[in-house]
Amino acid sequence: MLHKTEGIVLSTFPYSDTYSITQLFTRGFGRVSYLLPRSRGRKSKFTPSLFTPLTILWLEVEHKPLRDLQRIRDAVRQFPLYDINSHMTKISLTFFLSELLTRLLHESDHNELLFDYLKNSVETLEATEKGVANFHLAFMLGLTRFMGIYPNMEGAGRNHFFDLMNGEFTRHVPLHTHYLNREQSAYLFLLQRMHYGNMHLFRLSRSQRNLIVDSLLEYFRLHTYDFPPLKSLDVLRELG
Repeated sequence: MLHKTEGIVLSTFPYSDTYSITQLFTRGFGRVSYLLPRSRGRKSKFTPSLFTPLTILWLEVEHKPLRDLQRIRDAVRQFPLYDINSHMTKISLTFFLSELLTRLLHESDHNELLFDYLKNSVETLEATEKGVANFHLAFMLGLTRFMGIYPNMEGAGRNHFFDLMNGEFTRHVPLHTHYLNREQSAYLFLLQRMHYGNMHLFRLSRSQRNLIVDSLLEYFRLHTYDFPPLKSLDVLRELG
């Protein structure tokens, strides 16, 4: 049966001499792996540029129950990503965010609110001119809301520790090793006030941003299934 939906490209990789596999997060079906004919000349319906990470598409797709790889019948780019594909900082962020989402989102994750958040985030990243280096921090914390693992910020204050396993602040050192020290916890507490509209106001050094990213990645690893280390993290660490 054919369906029309929207999709955000997470990743695309070779499958055979004639096909690639593209992984999309769709509004109608959540994360789906699609079998994609590899481009053969300029007149091909599916050019590689159409399936670069974070591209947002109008889709006509074929879905059959119990089939691991579904098929795309038609795909149209909703809008071009000029800045995302040319601005060096945004290119680095795109590699990181696409790998992060590929690892975090599973095929059972069908959530239209999450799709809307991701689509709005891509549109914001494309348009943003100030505070780009903080974008992934605001994105990652915002993402926890839609995944149902947003940290409990109640009771947070100076000299508190953040318990990564229980997702809450505490006055005492937890009885396990998965927690943030006072300095790290203070950054997380600061981060709750950050959003896309004010992220340019937060003056963070490269080392501070890296510390926050490491803390959030550990939090994801503790609260989601099968979340391996990210290969793109080393590139992200170089952002000024």
